[in-house]
Parts: sequence; C-alpha cells; structure tokens
Amino acid sequence: MAEAELEVHVARASEVSPATLYRILQLRVDVFVVEQRCAYRELDGRDLEPDTWLLWVADPAGDVLATLRIVRDARVARIGRVATARPARSSGLAARLMWRALALTDRAGDDVLLDAQSPLRAWYEWFGFEVSGEPFVEDGIPHIPMSRRHRPV
Repeated sequence: MAEAELEVHVARASEVSPATLYRILQLRVDVFVVEQRCAYRELDGRDLEPDTWLLWVADPAGDVLATLRIVRDARVARIGRVATARPARSSGLAARLMWRALALTDRAGDDVLLDAQSPLRAWYEWFGFEVSGEPFVEDGIPHIPMSRRHRPV
C-alpha cells in the first residue's frame, strides 16, 4: 500500500485502542528518547488532557509510521511530538499530518505555536509558520519558537 493511501487518524487518547496508543508512544520514545538521546519525561500527562488531539498514520499491520499531537495552551493550540519512523521518513506522511492538524486548528479558530528543532525551520515555514522568539537549546538540541496565525476556513 502506498503512503498516499494510508489514512490519517485523529482522536482523543480515550478513543484510541490501547495497542495503538502504545505504538504512538513507542514511536515517540524511539525517536526522541532513544534516537535523539534525550532523557526527558516523554509521558508528560498532556496526551490525556480532554482537549488534546492525537494524529497518526499506521500501516495495515497497525505499526505507527508517523504521529503528532495538538495540545491547548491558554487560548492557542500547540503542535508537538511530530515524529516519523525512520523507514517512513521523506515519504510525505509528516506533511500530511501537519496539513490535517492545521485544518483542525483553523476550523477551531486557533493560532498555533510550536518549538521547532532548528534544522526543520524551513519545513515548518512551508506550512506558514514564522519565527516568533529567540532560539534556545532543549535537551541538547537547538530549537526555535514558531507561530502560525489562524486562517479562516
């Protein structure tokens, strides 16, 4: 099955099967904690907040290939935990997730914030994000705050 045929799933954590939720969290740990060697609290409780959306793409066997989440911070949405499994990188799956996330936030009337890993700045700019603060280092990785204004649907 081609990546373009894979479905983008959107749900609250309470609506996701335990096996799928496990695979989403496993991918995030594999990418951020293991691959990027960042010892931090990946399971931060935010996935369980009632306003949090989880987005993911899985293959027919149920393996999660890409994921991200949208959390609410005050009056804005925050996109984070954007991760793609190594074999699925450069396939366009993360971009499909981002476009779907932005459609959700635009429909809700939300401005969006994120902290981009600095090498991905241009990728996020492609989605309409702009630098909105000073660069910083988190867990040894350079980041840059970015924002995107709500776009009426």
